[in-house]
Amino acid sequence: MSARIGVAVMAVLLALYIVLVAQRAWLLLVSGQPIGVAMGVALIVLPLIAAWALWRELSFGLDTQRLARLLEAEHALPTEEVDVRPSGRPDRSQADELFPRYRADVEEHPDDWRAWFRLGLAYDGAGDRPRARQAMRTAIRFEKAQRR
Repeated sequence: MSARIGVAVMAVLLALYIVLVAQRAWLLLVSGQPIGVAMGVALIVLPLIAAWALWRELSFGLDTQRLARLLEAEHALPTEEVDVRPSGRPDRSQADELFPRYRADVEEHPDDWRAWFRLGLAYDGAGDRPRARQAMRTAIRFEKAQRR
């Protein structure tokens, strides 16, 4: 629950940033001075990039949450428990021991979103966030294609 609150606060702050930068961009655009207009155009691009990044991250979070609920309803989430350190991070050696099983599942079922999602969880447990996110994105893509 605290993660959701954190995400909501950051999203509101980013939205406020977008509005304030867009306001400054408008003021520069209507100034009529060439440098002001150029800076105004540049400031329009930044909020657009920020809005796109915000949308992409929120979509990713909502999609992974939806897939987790689907797997939970199917009783198909991983059941192994990994010890956590006092910091709250998982014991990497235990997570690494589980990883080959989930990688083999993806190799056997390369188009199954469930296998990719579980692999993403294994990557995350092993501390490899970039690969975890990529596996989750693959799971989202396959699940969306399956729904169509």
